[in-house]
This record gives sequence, structure tokens and C-alpha cells, in this order.
Amino acid sequence: MNQLVRGAVALSLVSAATLGAQAAAPRDTIITAPTRAPRTPLPSEAASAKIKKFSFIAYGDTRGRFDGTALQVEHGKVVESMLGTIKQVAGTGDAIRFVVQSGDAVVNGALATQLNVSYIPLINRLTQEGNVPYFLTVGNHDAAPSQLATRRPDGLHNYFAANANLIPPNSSARRLAGFSAFAFGFGNTFFVAFDSNIPEDSVQFDWVRKQLEGLNRKRYVNIAVFYHHPAFSSGPHGGPVIEKQAATIREKWMPLFRRHHVKLLLTGHEHLFEHWVERYADASGSHRMDQIVSGGGGAPLYKYAGEPDLTSYLAAYASEKVSLEHLVRPAADTTGNPYHYVVVHVDGERISMEVVGVDWGRGYAPYKSSAVTLDDPRP
Repeated sequence: MNQLVRGAVALSLVSAATLGAQAAAPRDTIITAPTRAPRTPLPSEAASAKIKKFSFIAYGDTRGRFDGTALQVEHGKVVESMLGTIKQVAGTGDAIRFVVQSGDAVVNGALATQLNVSYIPLINRLTQEGNVPYFLTVGNHDAAPSQLATRRPDGLHNYFAANANLIPPNSSARRLAGFSAFAFGFGNTFFVAFDSNIPEDSVQFDWVRKQLEGLNRKRYVNIAVFYHHPAFSSGPHGGPVIEKQAATIREKWMPLFRRHHVKLLLTGHEHLFEHWVERYADASGSHRMDQIVSGGGGAPLYKYAGEPDLTSYLAAYASEKVSLEHLVRPAADTTGNPYHYVVVHVDGERISMEVVGVDWGRGYAPYKSSAVTLDDPRP
């Protein structure tokens, strides 16, 4: 550990158990170190236009028990497995082209030491050893957890600093200036990230809407959106309760996603794996949208808490023939919900994926296997 990091640790040790005591603390004076960019950056949208087959990794919730004092142990095991996967498929049609993370990098993003000591060194392994771009969206802990709502500006400041080399700059047409919302296109697929801590924000919503409205859908046949709070879940953040973020996403964002035929929603927040399928119909026919909850990146694991009440949601969109299938439910015990990540394979309009369990979770088979195709049989 170098002198700068040792000094940072000495000045700003914190754990999840002491969050409440930090509410009145002075602004963090530690500088967040930017994550290193990969040697091979993501090609421009124009340069990748002809690519129709590729793979990427998705996961979320990497915060650890000792953020600010040590590397994230569980996240480290996930990263080690990712590097093995990246190496194994390098140079093939299934090569991993980038990683997307659905948020909650550390326990308290308002404290730069947590990022510097516990998280950024692991992401540097992915960008340097794996040579892959890495895209993080903002979780509730990144923008400062609920106990520290007044520290949101500090959390966002640190997020921007840590990801300065990784996400589009403020000047880019694919970035909403001053926000953590951004987008990028690769091959035949368009990716959008937004801050689901503030799903009611009209500026952010309108920017995402215009990004989707302006797409060349002959090129971008697939749209994937990654953000933190799932619209539907059955862990402690869902089940018999509904958080305001999830309620707003159901009411405001899901109709937008249906209107633009978004295919894939990649979320976290629940520290487990589950898979929802929303089916609906419009003038162009029947459609399917898959919501993946993948929060097994290293945070303390959760378990099944019950099914959410979807009565009012389904009634509100009955004219669109909206239905929901809970394709994979999490286990009722944390030992059945291992640390994991998801490898998504794009092949034209066909999307498939495999869930990779890590450490004691190796062999995890949520579909009675580890793989699934996100498609319904054609009549």
C-alpha cells in the first residue's frame, strides 16, 4: 500500500456500522483516484456498426464489509473469475467486449477512501489485465446511503472522479451533462444507464427518451438499459413492500421501455439473482422484455422475501396485454443465492446469457442449468 493510500486510510476509516455517526462529518478531503482506462478503448459507434455478434458481462452490488480498510474480498473473487472468463474466450466470436455494473460500488460513495482502497484497484484489474471497458451506473450507496442523504453531492463528485476515464465526458452527445446518465452503442445494440435514485427527475427522463427516439433502429435492433433499482423483485427491497424508486420506474419508465421495445433491463439492489419476463402487445405485434436482477457482486447476500403485489400494475396496462412471469425466483436461504455475474451473448437479434456462480457457488444453475435464451418460441 503506497503512502497516499495509507494516509487516506488513517484519515477516513469507516464501516457500515458507523454510517449514522458520519451524518454531520465535514466534507471528505480525500481525492478519489480515477480508475485506469483500458489499453483498448471501446470503438466508436461508427467503427463497430457491422458487429452483430459479441458478449459482455453484467453484475452489481460490489460493496464489502470492510470498505475503506481493505480490498473487497468477495468482489475480488468475482473479478478473478471474470478475468478467467475473459481470457478463456479472448479472440473468439464470444469475446467479452466490456463490463456493465448496476451500482453500489462501496458502502458509502461519499467517502473517497472506500473507493480508493477497496474498489478501484479491483476495477483496474479488469481494465488492465482484462483490457475491457467498464461502465458503472449509480446505486443508492454510491450517491450516499439513505442515512446520509445530505452527502449525495459528495457521492456523485466521487463517482464522477472515479469514472472520469470510463464513461462518456460531459461534452459527449451520449452523456447528460451534470448527471450520471449516459449511453453508448456497440455493434447492433444500444446501451443506456440512468440514475434510478432519482427516477422522477424530468430532465434525466427526457434525455433518455430523446436518446431512444433518435436511434436508428435498423442498426440498433437491441436496446439494453442498466440501472440500480429493479421494477420488480422478491428480496427485502421488494416482496411485500415497494420502494418509491421501484414504484416510479413501474409508472414512468416501463411504459417508455415498452414503447421503444427495450429488450433487456439489467439491475441490482437485491443481493441475489432473479429473472422477470414482461410480455406485452402493441400495433407491431407481441414483445418480450427481460429484467435481470444480478446483485451478487460481493455485497452481503439476501434471500427471498415474497412475491410483489402486481395487481394494480397489471390492471393499469391491461390494454397492452401486459403480463409478468417470475422466471427465476431466489432461494429462501442465502446459501442458495451465491456471488455471481452474468455473461450476455448477442448474436443478431438473439440474446442469450449464462449465470456464473463464484467461490462456493460454482455450479449455480438457476435454470436447471446456468444458461438461458431470452426468446419465446415462434408460432
